Amino acid sequence: MQDRSLAGAYRATRALTQALAAPLSDADATLQSMEDASPAKWHLAHTNWFFETFLLRDNCAGYRLYDESWPFLFNSYYEAEGARISRLSRGMLSRPTVAQILEWRAHIDDAMEALLGNPAHAPLIALGIAHEQQHQELLLTDIKHALFQNPLGPAMWVASPQASGVPSIKVAAGETGWNSHPGGIVMIGNQGEGFAFDNEGPAHRVLLEPFCLADRLVTNGEWARFIADGGYSKPSLWLSDGWAWVQKNGICAPLYWHEADHFTHSGWQPRDPAAPVAHISYFEADAFATWAGARLPTEMEWEAIARQHDALVGNQLDIAAPPLPCGGTDMFGDCWQFTRSAYLPYPRFKPAEGAVGEYNGKFMSGQFVLKGASCATARGHSRSSYRNFFYPHQRWQFTGLRLARDS
Repeated sequence: MQDRSLAGAYRATRALTQALAAPLSDADATLQSMEDASPAKWHLAHTNWFFETFLLRDNCAGYRLYDESWPFLFNSYYEAEGARISRLSRGMLSRPTVAQILEWRAHIDDAMEALLGNPAHAPLIALGIAHEQQHQELLLTDIKHALFQNPLGPAMWVASPQASGVPSIKVAAGETGWNSHPGGIVMIGNQGEGFAFDNEGPAHRVLLEPFCLADRLVTNGEWARFIADGGYSKPSLWLSDGWAWVQKNGICAPLYWHEADHFTHSGWQPRDPAAPVAHISYFEADAFATWAGARLPTEMEWEAIARQHDALVGNQLDIAAPPLPCGGTDMFGDCWQFTRSAYLPYPRFKPAEGAVGEYNGKFMSGQFVLKGASCATARGHSRSSYRNFFYPHQRWQFTGLRLARDS
């Protein structure tokens, strides 16, 4: 992200966030369906709190908080910023209203104009933009989970491929090609190509054995065959923790599946067998890979192949429209892709100083790395070194898998 485009990127990002929330009523925007998710209204406010706290409060002389009681409501997990409402209580915030939060956002945008052209603030503004882009995706996936709880299956948007700008790409099941890599010493991590989160570095060398990576994601049709073959009832396919999770929760299909349909931002729709499977957990991805006679890639293997591909290409979020995996052979887009790599610090990793140092490093425990981008990821947000991360049971995000094998 270049300094000269920072102001434009800031304005475009802020506008897209509000456009994504525009179809929602105040009641919709207040829903919190589980502890992992947050209300859409809270996402609108938390991203605003980030700019007010770390940019305006700390760097704009004479700036006064818009409302001194709101930091308690909209701080997420920054211990250095003091007490905050419990995460599970975010859905109890009937006030402030969406209208009041939008007024606050307009206030922050006006105040930020004084900082956008100052190069000294560029790194923190770039972080704020990337942070808001992450919450754009969370807003979409969280509201999808919330609307799914409604027996009426309400639609956030009317289904319209033309409106979304997403091409209808069909990939026949079984037509899997493989990208080969000879192995050897490769450089992994951000190498100074532009903005990156602290967890993407430092760049370092790793030794890879020869391997192959599938040229497309696993499809709904392939997953249906996994189910038909008893994939969810064979403990030999599952990690011990995964099998316990399946048994305890009665898991028998990806999240949002029901017979031949699946729940989308456009309500219940017929499921396309050729489209990538989505909303699966790490446990499910690993079990499928075992069933298919393959494995999940490491994050280093994935990145070594992805560096040869354009991160801007693929089915990603451009405008406020229903996100939906559509298929293709792009490395980026459609679904975040599970790797078998634990989310751990790279050699010589040091978190940033101050409260923003809590952004990534303190979550490096018990999670797995996902690579790529999804249909709900803002285009330009991801890159080959990007490290998304989730706990192995979580699947409310657009998560899928790309198979790997030794060669």
